[in-house]
Amino acid sequence: MNGESDDAITSRRIVLGVQYDGAPWQGWQTQLNGLTVQDKLEFALYKFTQQTITTACAGRTDAGVHALEQVVHFDTTLERDMQSWVRGVNTFLPPSIAVRWASEVAHDPAENFHARFSARSRTYHYMLYNNPVRSPLLEGKVGWVFRALDIAKMQEAAVHLLGQHDFSAFRSVQCQAKSPIKSMYAIRIERRGDLIMFTVHANAFLHHMVRNIVGSLIYVGNGTQPPSWLKELLAGQERKFAAPTFMPDGLYLAKIDYDPKWQLPQTEMQNFLWS
Repeated sequence: MNGESDDAITSRRIVLGVQYDGAPWQGWQTQLNGLTVQDKLEFALYKFTQQTITTACAGRTDAGVHALEQVVHFDTTLERDMQSWVRGVNTFLPPSIAVRWASEVAHDPAENFHARFSARSRTYHYMLYNNPVRSPLLEGKVGWVFRALDIAKMQEAAVHLLGQHDFSAFRSVQCQAKSPIKSMYAIRIERRGDLIMFTVHANAFLHHMVRNIVGSLIYVGNGTQPPSWLKELLAGQERKFAAPTFMPDGLYLAKIDYDPKWQLPQTEMQNFLWS
């Protein structure tokens, strides 16, 4: 048996569930300055394995955006217990980043697992603090609006976004997606005291799409625009008419959905934000 075949047999695809506070970092994707989550994770993997490992993630997050459960995969020939991947890599990560779980995915002749391309859908939460005075204890963890917001009007407006639409009105000019057409499966807007949680579930998202939607819903909630404005924005397909991109502080990549056949030990973390 030749060396190439041996590598094919011994190569393993490892999947990690990674949680991070995005405030200290310039987003997920590696940069020359080394100040990204991917840079720190790959450095920790190198320290743990003494091998250069390249990772792929389910969805790149921007500077200041958090992840309750980012999903990452990489290939390696090393044999390690799954808990060893968790404990070993975490030893070399900063306090703002942690591997929560590790899993090896079985080889599928018809389809190899890929953190991004195997994903069926994605869920984001946006946490908003709605109070006349900002809270320094929540700095970097939530967005803030000092004007009172009407939850019922925002919920009415959000209904217009459900289904398959061209979301160009909520697309960043830097967006590199091939198509602006996405399927929005659900939008929930809930309030507990001064905290408002937006939960957005779709097959995929455009660059800044969630933050642009939240910003526009806030315009409805504070009375600047009527609920029907969201329908008009969708039909117009012009980014310039929607609200400005809202701050990244309260945005959390919450969950990536996959086929159960991959048997990933994913967890539901929504209650973590309410606690």
